[in-house]
Amino acid sequence: MPIFSKEEAQALLKKVLSYSKADECEVSLRGNDGGNIRTALNAVSTAGDISTVGLAVSSVYGKKTGTATINEFDDASLEKVVRRSEELAQLAPENSETMPMLGPQKFEDAIGYNAKTAAMTPESRAEMIGKAFEVTKAANLQAAGFLENTTRFTAVMNSKGLFAYDKSTDVIYSVTTRNAVGTISGYAARGFTDVSKMDTASATKIASQKALSSANAKAIEPGKYTVILEPVAGVYMLENMFRFDARSAEEGRSFLSKKGGGTRLGEKLVDEKVNIYSDPFNTELPGPTWSNEGQRLERTDWIKGGVVKNLSYSRYWAQKKGVQPVPNPSNIIMDGGTTSLEEMIKSTERGILVSRLWYIRMVDPQSLLLTGLTRDGTFYIENGKIMFPIKNFRFNESPVIMLNNVEALGKPERTISVESYRSYLIPPMKIRDFTFTSLSDAV
Repeated sequence: MPIFSKEEAQALLKKVLSYSKADECEVSLRGNDGGNIRTALNAVSTAGDISTVGLAVSSVYGKKTGTATINEFDDASLEKVVRRSEELAQLAPENSETMPMLGPQKFEDAIGYNAKTAAMTPESRAEMIGKAFEVTKAANLQAAGFLENTTRFTAVMNSKGLFAYDKSTDVIYSVTTRNAVGTISGYAARGFTDVSKMDTASATKIASQKALSSANAKAIEPGKYTVILEPVAGVYMLENMFRFDARSAEEGRSFLSKKGGGTRLGEKLVDEKVNIYSDPFNTELPGPTWSNEGQRLERTDWIKGGVVKNLSYSRYWAQKKGVQPVPNPSNIIMDGGTTSLEEMIKSTERGILVSRLWYIRMVDPQSLLLTGLTRDGTFYIENGKIMFPIKNFRFNESPVIMLNNVEALGKPERTISVESYRSYLIPPMKIRDFTFTSLSDAV
């Protein structure tokens, strides 16, 4: 059974630890159970169920660590993997950054598990995809997409008495719609903890409307424009700045590094309308309640009122710098505003509505300058109205500069990045002076 209950995981990990002879030992158990459907040309191309479970043992002697993994759980196999990890530890070089394992900690139960999502079947996935096909066929379009549901658990126990357990579910859906000759394109992506919130037909309808509206796109001159970024577009830009790592900042390798040394902690980095935080108990985007270093996770402000409020410190780096460790976030949420997408368009004298960005590449890590392309529906706005679809652009822009040019924010939406397959809560954004550098013929 790939999904262990808290009690089952605890019993197995205790047994594994009983075999350990190392100075310190940590055992982790992880499992996934779920299924997926991949589609193309309004038909199912592949479908399947996936169930996996694996155990990892890390043994420590002084500053030397060895890790071995296994997916067999009889007593002989469990003892064998412990011995193997100990052998590897004895052969390993010393790691000066190895920290002593933490003792017992108190973690609140996570809220990321939904029984309806866990109960999804091949039949329920097929029904959801069938509703999406009804939309594209009625619009005389072709759909290619991916639907996946996953139930996962993680449990960790060490020889110092720490035990942590987490169980969660999610379901994601992404779809691209095109005509038969591939000259128009639309896209939509959704992700939820609770499958009852997933409406594949509605998402596919949005993708279809984008595709149909993008026919006969016109070329306009590159330059600086006011842009309205829908959440699917904004997440591709912003996820590149959601690494608030103190060490890279202090070593001069980050957009959070200060010229001449130090970090920008406490400085105003972006517009005061911008608030970015993590919260494992956010009901729309729940996350684990403990970090991979065994620390308790709670709501943490990273940027508040435009000011950098926290940087993440590993236990090693915190000790080196004489500060308290701050765990990496388990989720990322950006507050929004009350301006609707329609109101953003209506208030725009001359601008561009961007449905999606893709092929994002880093140009300069220290300024966080990115380059990439628009796709799947890009539209010219004039005097508060969408006038016509336009050919796609290449852009060169930094999310830091972008968030200094915020004019309005809408209601945050949970969306996924198909590059990282992570979910975020991101609002639609109206941004001034966004830099487009050249045209692209891609759709």
